Amino acid sequence: MPHRIIFSDIDGTLLNSQRELSELTISEIKRVKNTTPVILISSRMPDAMYHLQDDLDIKNQPIICYNGGLIVMDQKPIHSTFISPDIIEKLDSFNTNQKVHVSLYHHNDWFVPEMDFWANREANNTKVTPVVRSTKQVIHEWQTDNKGAHKIMCMGEESDIDQAYSFLENNFKDTLHLYRSKPTYIEIAHKSISKLTAIEILLDTHFKIPISDAVAFGDNYNDIAMLKAVGTGVAVANAKPETLQIADVITLSGKENGVATYIQQNII
Repeated sequence: MPHRIIFSDIDGTLLNSQRELSELTISEIKRVKNTTPVILISSRMPDAMYHLQDDLDIKNQPIICYNGGLIVMDQKPIHSTFISPDIIEKLDSFNTNQKVHVSLYHHNDWFVPEMDFWANREANNTKVTPVVRSTKQVIHEWQTDNKGAHKIMCMGEESDIDQAYSFLENNFKDTLHLYRSKPTYIEIAHKSISKLTAIEILLDTHFKIPISDAVAFGDNYNDIAMLKAVGTGVAVANAKPETLQIADVITLSGKENGVATYIQQNII
């Protein structure tokens, strides 16, 4: 299959063991970027992706954020799907005793109820500092401004996350996509979006490239649909077993420059 455009997940796929871009990754993407567009696709917010675009010299390209909930071009939204504040209000009522940390994201806004262990860890991982604001205040502001959450992140002890997951699944399984990225995490997005839907939008409206000419890299459950749909789906060696099973190609692990090695060997 031809490789006319590259889509790459970030965490667990593109970054090394220090959660940074290696020199080989930077040099290989810079080598091909002028003939083969490179699009970053992640559950991250835009501000947690821009510095990677800077390092790779691909700021002229769009980015797919929040697992497809937001597509940004030239730092402006070109597609947006968010979760209604009314749903967040019900989650907040369920979580009255605040056992679960609830982070709320809209575009480049990230709101946390307090700078606890979970907020500090995410801030360290993504190099973005959240705004401390009560969930009730955020809900009120979003209801007034007709906004919602591009992503909700629930973090906490595994037993508490189990209860939150059950509540959300029992009440919103037709509206929300629930992704248990770790035993202590639930990443929540609108059910109508995915990394694949965002890729299809960009290929159709912006690049005019058939999906059969795309190559995508990923490692986790939320990468499976896009890896199956593109012409060449490449899983890094550290990917989940289910992701490895459906991949067309398995490259080296993310920590071993798997993406860069594949590009080096397959894209002129």
